[in-house]
Amino acid sequence: MRLFAPLALVATAAAPAPADTAFDAIWRAEWAWRQQEGIADNPPGTVDDHLPDVSAEAHARRLAYWKGTLAKLDAIDTKRLSPDALTDWQVYRAQIAAQVDEERFREWEKPLNGDSAFWSDLHYAAQRTIAGGESDYRRYLTWLGDVPRYLAQNTDNMRAGLKRGFTPPAVIMTGRDKAVETIATASDPTKVIYYEPFAKLPASIPANRRAALQAQARTIIAEQIIPAHKTLLAFLRTQYWPKLTDNLAAERYQNGPAYYRSRIRAFTTLDLTPDAIHALGLAEIAKIRAEMEKVKNDAKFDGDLPAFLHFLRTDPQFYPKTADELMKEAAWHAKRFDAMAGKWFGRLPRQRFAIIEVPPDIAPFYTAGRGGPGTYLVNTYDLPSRPLFQLPALTLHESAPGHAFQMPLSIENKTLKPFRRNSYISAFGEGWALYTERLGDEMDFYRTPYERFGMLSYQAWRAARLVIDTGIHAKGWSREQALQYFRENTALSEHEITTEVDRYIGWPGQALSYYIGQLAIQRARAKAEKALGEKFDIRHFHDTVLSLGSVPLPVLESRIDRFIADGGPSPYPDGVDT
Repeated sequence: MRLFAPLALVATAAAPAPADTAFDAIWRAEWAWRQQEGIADNPPGTVDDHLPDVSAEAHARRLAYWKGTLAKLDAIDTKRLSPDALTDWQVYRAQIAAQVDEERFREWEKPLNGDSAFWSDLHYAAQRTIAGGESDYRRYLTWLGDVPRYLAQNTDNMRAGLKRGFTPPAVIMTGRDKAVETIATASDPTKVIYYEPFAKLPASIPANRRAALQAQARTIIAEQIIPAHKTLLAFLRTQYWPKLTDNLAAERYQNGPAYYRSRIRAFTTLDLTPDAIHALGLAEIAKIRAEMEKVKNDAKFDGDLPAFLHFLRTDPQFYPKTADELMKEAAWHAKRFDAMAGKWFGRLPRQRFAIIEVPPDIAPFYTAGRGGPGTYLVNTYDLPSRPLFQLPALTLHESAPGHAFQMPLSIENKTLKPFRRNSYISAFGEGWALYTERLGDEMDFYRTPYERFGMLSYQAWRAARLVIDTGIHAKGWSREQALQYFRENTALSEHEITTEVDRYIGWPGQALSYYIGQLAIQRARAKAEKALGEKFDIRHFHDTVLSLGSVPLPVLESRIDRFIADGGPSPYPDGVDT
């Protein structure tokens, strides 16, 4: 063992700048507090033993704490931060500002929309794969025992939102209580979704203890969780659903225009006006329609664009006959990308992903697919609404190199601080995933004019969101107006169109993040390509973007400016594994 290094090798580490030290103290204290509150973004696979406190008192406490944190952050002289610390400060401040907005407008009093709800989030979490041993299953049992309290607190919050008219519109909530009903009326606890982790316990746990764990789970589900869902179902059907508003716009809420602007900031990381976003959407749709006309001609279709859209929506050749066919096609497209990955990316994630069907209790209202660390969900509900020509673009977006690629790379990047590794900023994450759909064109991923048109239809789908979201929430659009705009500009099926519009009605601002994020990445790439010329390496650019984790769009732009100034290098030094 060498105790002393030669004097010539001893280097004196430069002391961090005082501003760096001050920032470090702020985020560490807040992160520790966030974990204590049970609201930190934990790595996938973590088995929690409690659900967070979501009471009104807890939210008041968090608002006060985060306002204090924001004041401390703003007191730092950012000109004195080192470049890396400045990036961290920008990411972190945007996170805290978004939390303050969310608490200030009491977003927690509306914990449901047409896309998801607090109970469906729990049901999804219950389907987790517990990779650990007996202690993790015992932690999960404690978590199960916390479900009734969590449901009751959310019910109290909904009751408060109802008093001030802060609810989702009635039209988008029809049938959304089905998942609650399924549990509330269950007679066999082993058939309830919460029991799934116990259905097949690992053989490493002795048989007698496996039986004991399963018995405890059955008891908790039968005596606590099923009754709690009965209470929730009664509240929804007798008190909440009957009093929901018929008005759609976010701007109808108290202080509505300010609330909608807060949602725009949260989901785009930019302070844009609804008018500016609406105009951008109209302009982008016009460009995409011109591309659609060309691809229609490439397909040798004799007719105008509306006729081509009708053909794509109705011809049986474009639709799977069975759920297995759809799932196998999705798996095939995912593997086709694997053969192309090395040409476009230098760093690949270690984590693999499974391709699974969307759970049946949420499938009727769910999107076509959704991806994340370890998972690519494919919706097999209503097969005549799941066109195969759009599946290649969907797969790139939701699996690799989209969500099931970008998120693991963030989590695996140990050079990032914890508030960056495990967080998700919609404008970045959704913008990246949508960018990969366009990238598929460069990769020759789309094999036919129909698949290329599927990609363009998906581009139009996201550009149309800029028009529809602002139309509904700031310009007085009706639901039918929004539906018709989709019908005229995309090849989405009627089921998908209805599901998507209802999602935007109930989730103001979220739909804006995709296309605005994609445009930011495309602008940054074009700038780098022009500045670097022959020195530009697409793998280095992609690796640099993905090395950031998930950041506000201005931070992305600043990092690519550094990438250009440094000559376009890889963010990963040779031989260094993050």
